[in-house]
Amino acid sequence: MRMVTLQKWLCGVLLWVGAAAVCAQNYPSKNITLIVPYAAGGSGDIRGRQLAQKLTAILGKPVIVENKAGAGGNIGTDFVAKAAPDGYTIGTGNFAPLSVNAALFKNLPFNPRIDVLPVVLIERGPLVLMVNPKSPYMSVKDVVEAARARPGALSAANGGIGGSHHLSAELFKQAAGLDIISVAYKGGAPGATDLMAGNVDMMFEQMYAAAPSIASGKLRPLAMTGSRRLALYPDIPTFAELGFPQVEVLNWQGIIVPKGTPAAIIARLNEAVNRALNDPDLREKITSQGNEVAGGTPQEFAALIASESEKWGRVVREAKIKPE
Repeated sequence: MRMVTLQKWLCGVLLWVGAAAVCAQNYPSKNITLIVPYAAGGSGDIRGRQLAQKLTAILGKPVIVENKAGAGGNIGTDFVAKAAPDGYTIGTGNFAPLSVNAALFKNLPFNPRIDVLPVVLIERGPLVLMVNPKSPYMSVKDVVEAARARPGALSAANGGIGGSHHLSAELFKQAAGLDIISVAYKGGAPGATDLMAGNVDMMFEQMYAAAPSIASGKLRPLAMTGSRRLALYPDIPTFAELGFPQVEVLNWQGIIVPKGTPAAIIARLNEAVNRALNDPDLREKITSQGNEVAGGTPQEFAALIASESEKWGRVVREAKIKPE
């Protein structure tokens, strides 16, 4: 009796595996929804739509972007985590929800290390420390000296608690031993506006967003958080050059799928995104903003998420950062 039951169980498993293999071979056979966990019009949304256009041509089925914004990227990422693991609901996996929010939020509705699977990294890009052009601070050294002379007197704008703007400033404060007040805004644009008005002293901003203000002279760049200078901005030094190698921050995003998604489907998506990232048009859109085209394997993306989670978890705990 037990042998018959075991045989039925094995037959069931083999049938399921066979069905999954057939589904993977026929993938995709219908539209794919790409969840972007941020609002329409932002950088994540724009890149998602650019990538979706390329994937539509490569996969032969429409890839449709759907925005599910809120809670620092948690709502959209949770939606992906709870979707059917069939490859027809995929998402962009971003810096904050995958590597920061588990340390920041007490009751995160998903586990970024278990409930979603990495497919491929799309891009990463540095941030730049900026001041008002009328500011007396002409260098990072000037900022450090002023902050040490007047603890708690200087202020740094950010685009929201736990975002890359905020955490870059916290990492800088920890590396240099500074007491600088963090001022949170509802997005990077309002913070940059207040910086241009002279209401705050400095701000770490993503390079793509800072570029127009730097080019027009409305803001002065002091240093960037990448590991090397950008060819587009050869005069902006890195923090490592200035004696703060710990201040290395790359804002990033990639593609994720729900846990349980068949390996063959993940491989198909990985291959398709890597092909898209080799498209000259998409590469130019990424690099012209000061970002780096990524690509690679799911394992490489998983390793990045693990290392970033450890790094930013430590920063959040040491700074005792709490969500708004």
